[in-house]
Amino acid sequence: MKFWPKYTACCLLLILLVACGYQLRGKGGFWPPQMKKIQVPVFKNSSGRFELDLKLTRSVINELVARMGVVIVSEHSQADGLLSGEVRSFEVRPIAFSPAGAATRFKITITTSVVFSDLINQKVLFSDDNFVYTEEYEIPEGMDYETMETRAIDRAAEKYARQLVVSLVEGF
Repeated sequence: MKFWPKYTACCLLLILLVACGYQLRGKGGFWPPQMKKIQVPVFKNSSGRFELDLKLTRSVINELVARMGVVIVSEHSQADGLLSGEVRSFEVRPIAFSPAGAATRFKITITTSVVFSDLINQKVLFSDDNFVYTEEYEIPEGMDYETMETRAIDRAAEKYARQLVVSLVEGF
C-alpha cells in the first residue's frame, strides 16, 4: 500500500514539471516560420584582424543551418531573410601574468554590428550596433602565442555564433 502514494506523488511532480513551461534557451518562437532561405554575406571587417570576418561569418552560417535548419543562399532575390554584419573592433588584452611578468591569460573582445531583416515583409527583425562577445584563454608555458591566439579566436567565433543565433531566435 505504501507504493501508491509515492507513485502518485511522482506522477504529479512529473506533470507539474512538464506543465510549468520550461523550455531550452535558443528554441524560442521568435523566428518567423516563413524564414527558410537566408542570405549571409561575409561580414565587413573594420577591425583590422586578419580573417576574423570570414571566421565569424562561417560560424554564424554553420549555427543557423544546425539550429534553425535554414538554407543559405547567395542570391538576394532567392532569400527570405538577410543577416548582415560588421566586425567593428577586435581587442586582445592580457589579464594575468606569471611571476616573471609574462602575460599568461588573455581576454578577447569582439564587437560587431548585426542586422537581421525579413525580406518578405520588408522589416528589420533584429538589430544591434554593439553586439559584444568576450572570451578568455591561457597560454601555457612553452606554447606559441600566435597558435594559442588563433585557436582562441576559432573557439570565440563558434561561441559568438551560438550567442548571436540564440539572440535572433529569442528576439533579445
